[in-house]
Amino acid sequence: MKLKQFFTYVVILLCSVPVSGTEPEGLQITLEEAISHARVSSVDAAVALNELKTSYWEYRSYRAELLPEVNFSATIPAYHRQYSPYMNDNGSYSFVRNNYLQMNGEVSLSQNIWLTGGKIALNTSLDFFRQLDGEKYNRFMSIPVALTLTQPIFGVNNLKWDRRIEPVRYNEAKAAYLSATENVAIKAISYYFQLLMADENMQIASQNLENAKKLFEVAKDKREMGRISGNDLLQMELNLLNAESDLTECVSNRKSCMFQLRTLLDLNEHTDIIPVTPASLPSVEIEYEDALQKALERNKLAANIRRRQLEADYEVAKAKGNLRQISLFAQIGYTGTDRRFGGAYSTLKDNQVVEIGFEIPILDWGRRKGKVRVAESNRKVTESRLRQERADFSQNIFILVERYRNQLRQLEISRRADEIASRRYATNVETFMIGKISTLDLNDSRVSKDEARREYINELYLFWNYYYQIRSLTLWDFAAQTGIDADFERDIKTL
Repeated sequence: MKLKQFFTYVVILLCSVPVSGTEPEGLQITLEEAISHARVSSVDAAVALNELKTSYWEYRSYRAELLPEVNFSATIPAYHRQYSPYMNDNGSYSFVRNNYLQMNGEVSLSQNIWLTGGKIALNTSLDFFRQLDGEKYNRFMSIPVALTLTQPIFGVNNLKWDRRIEPVRYNEAKAAYLSATENVAIKAISYYFQLLMADENMQIASQNLENAKKLFEVAKDKREMGRISGNDLLQMELNLLNAESDLTECVSNRKSCMFQLRTLLDLNEHTDIIPVTPASLPSVEIEYEDALQKALERNKLAANIRRRQLEADYEVAKAKGNLRQISLFAQIGYTGTDRRFGGAYSTLKDNQVVEIGFEIPILDWGRRKGKVRVAESNRKVTESRLRQERADFSQNIFILVERYRNQLRQLEISRRADEIASRRYATNVETFMIGKISTLDLNDSRVSKDEARREYINELYLFWNYYYQIRSLTLWDFAAQTGIDADFERDIKTL
């Protein structure tokens, strides 16, 4: 009767999973909390935010090119004491000694004209000259107002092309930032499940060690009663040694996984993270056509394709614009000069300058036309590559959606297998106690139980990984049926 009670006590202990006291005390974090924390605190998130900031200020710089600009330039003073060449009446040259002081200042208001690619400016300036040797005197020259136009003709309009390309580039950067935050989530999922798997392995190893110890004690009692062979007893002892070795390795692996996740989440090095197996899943159906449409509308690839197509067209336009270059410079205004400051503004005269310059190649051995052909060929290559990238992108979306849909069934199968394997092992422990199965059968059920549990955790990881990969490509939250957006202005100001 005492032996039977002892066996019953052992069975109860063996079937209690996990063993009490094996879970470390620490910070319990769910998968959703780990993802949210990684989006804010990880180095990868900070890198993505800094890249967005760079793109933002590049876009702001482009926008500033379209706005009026006010400049002030001055030379205060410029002192000269030197010999300068001077041409005499008979055409000969001599050197004369100069000793003078010069100052000038100019204020200009300029505006780029994106429609034509030219530039218009309103200027006012004042020049002062003071002779320091010989007949000393002062001289002022003023240009109270002058209107200046600089306009390239037939050349490429860089401002017009920037106006097409730069907004697309910035939209691409914003989509890339959102994708990067989703990739941070994918990385957090990977590290989280690695730690969760390490926790499961450590609990399995700890439970197996406890079981091995108790079974070894039971086996010794059975051996004394002659109910098992000496070989079975040695096998149980070997199981005990292997269980101790497995636990040591699992503890070390858990520490590595802990350090990895802790670094990603930027937590204190002494924080002991306890991952929680996700109990609920997003119950969403994802169709390929819907996912592809959202990806083509929102993913950075759409903006990337548009930008690269525009840049290829821009290179062709530049090459064609370089076939001939004609520029116009025109200035109208008033100017005055006098020995007195006030006089330089009282006796004003007209001041007009008109210049038209051009450069047309007469013989360049086809160099400029060759550059046009190169630009056109590069554009065709770019178009072919873009078609291939779009086809590959669509294929990746299709594969991911199919894997996600299949994973829902795989996950349910692995969950059921985990339950069955655990029940089978518990039953085999009881059967072993009454001597109806061998140690080999018991070990086989234990290995099956452990593998089923690991497989369930792995299938759970694959589900979340596929789900967030689809989110990162579509930038769409299928659970909430809303787009993944961000307050970019707020995020940029956090830096």
